[in-house]
Amino acid sequence: MIASRTSRRAALAAALTLSATGAIAADWFPLKVDVWDPPFDMSKPPKQVEYTPLIKAAAPHKICVAFPHLKDAYWLGVDYGVIDEARRMGVKVQLLEAGGYTELNKQISQIEDCTSGGAKAIIIGGISSDGLNNVVADLKKKGIPVVDVINGISSPDIGAKSLVSFSDMGATAGKYLAEKHPAGGKPAKVAWLPGPAGAGWVETANTGFLAAVKGTAVEIVDVKYGDTGKEVQAKLVEDVIQAHPDLDYIAGTAVTAEAAVPILRAKSLNEQIKLIAFYYTPGVDQYIRRGQIIAAPTDSPVIQGRIALDEAVRLVEGNIVHRHVGPIIQVVTKDNVAEIDMSTTLAPTSFRPTFSVD
Repeated sequence: MIASRTSRRAALAAALTLSATGAIAADWFPLKVDVWDPPFDMSKPPKQVEYTPLIKAAAPHKICVAFPHLKDAYWLGVDYGVIDEARRMGVKVQLLEAGGYTELNKQISQIEDCTSGGAKAIIIGGISSDGLNNVVADLKKKGIPVVDVINGISSPDIGAKSLVSFSDMGATAGKYLAEKHPAGGKPAKVAWLPGPAGAGWVETANTGFLAAVKGTAVEIVDVKYGDTGKEVQAKLVEDVIQAHPDLDYIAGTAVTAEAAVPILRAKSLNEQIKLIAFYYTPGVDQYIRRGQIIAAPTDSPVIQGRIALDEAVRLVEGNIVHRHVGPIIQVVTKDNVAEIDMSTTLAPTSFRPTFSVD
């Protein structure tokens, strides 16, 4: 009995050590997710299923991953999901980031260079909804399947998608506002900062947000687009505050909300102007817990990264089950944040940008 307990303790200690270093992943599955069937048609509601990934890959396949950037913690969460799942499944990963949403040509070059090095599949967080379609078509001709993660690519040649509808993300944030300010209720003036113009996720989030507040007491007094770098978003926040001194809300990207907190505090506007983000990051999490951001939906980016990696391996091995999967969207507020499992959304605090698994 003593030997048995000692063995169990040793095994547990080893498992905890491996988990802490990222060498293995804690079980995140089975997990209830949204699945669109037929895939890639988000005009119809999804069905919910229990998702279970492959336990191990059949071989150490090389998977390329192309992200728009790693400038904010949202994409760091996706990075963590991909990397941690690759380690668990026993595959190789090379991850590249283009540096921002103005760098479409760089992302295309990165994709071409990475796949020419023997990749069996590629995961793309696209800078542009339409601008990568020729590349995706060429990859399909070469027999290299593509997984569309997070942002959305319009190509019909995509092999699988791991993403939610950013229209739904924008709509979820908009509905939160609409419920506070219904038609005939107290008017609210809102500045809307959805992110970089032309990015697929921004355009769809914009559509969802505006549709959700239409016909309510919410008045969109300004819309400003810009890259999700913090300096850019801080400048936009300053601009809308100066242009609209009677503003009630600023709604926009997670970076927008994070950048706005110290600006509003410095100008003593934090009681007047409330902040809403339409996706989730560690900074948003911190400020929600403090009551400085009032709400944000989460689309579980860590899980989207994990599922994208599993889909890529399944496409390579010819056993794909669900071609279009997305986590179930949850709205997070100060009232419920303590009840939500943030391991699906945020990378561990010790995790740093990681670009390869060998």
